[in-house]
Amino acid sequence: MALALAVVAFRRIASRRTRGRGLAIAGAVLGVVGTVALVVGVTVAVLTVMATRPLPADVPAARDARAQQLVTGNCVLTVPDDGPVDTVRVVPCAEPHEAQVVTEFTFAPDAVWPGQQSADARVARACVLDADEVAAGVRTVTWSPTERSWADGDRVGLCLAVLDGGGITGSFLDRTAQVP
Repeated sequence: MALALAVVAFRRIASRRTRGRGLAIAGAVLGVVGTVALVVGVTVAVLTVMATRPLPADVPAARDARAQQLVTGNCVLTVPDDGPVDTVRVVPCAEPHEAQVVTEFTFAPDAVWPGQQSADARVARACVLDADEVAAGVRTVTWSPTERSWADGDRVGLCLAVLDGGGITGSFLDRTAQVP
């Protein structure tokens, strides 16, 4: 809008030979700055939504994803070392993988930060393997919200069934998991 008004002002100034060229230039500059700011703002908003949107339970192709995007059923190529988890490689469950998200624990949206140990314990209680999985060497790993992610609204903890060294194909959820 500001650009269009600046063009009209330039035409009137040229046809009537009046003053105001500086204000027309200022209007054009502000119009360009406003347009760029709008494009940047929309781009950031779209990228933020894309980065936090939950994945489908079984992805069609391997991809990197933020831990907050994972849902029950997602298969993870490798489990990162202990500590905060940001990005992981998610693969179709038919491909070899090291872990699968088998349960989620959702804290109440209005819950108060319980502390890291308490959050970890609550998520861990949601992790249960059957005797066959334990006998095959499968263990559980829990990913709980951190105080920082909690402040950003993260209220979901994940339980992963993990086979160190990987090689799992299939899904623990539908009992098609093949453990080498």
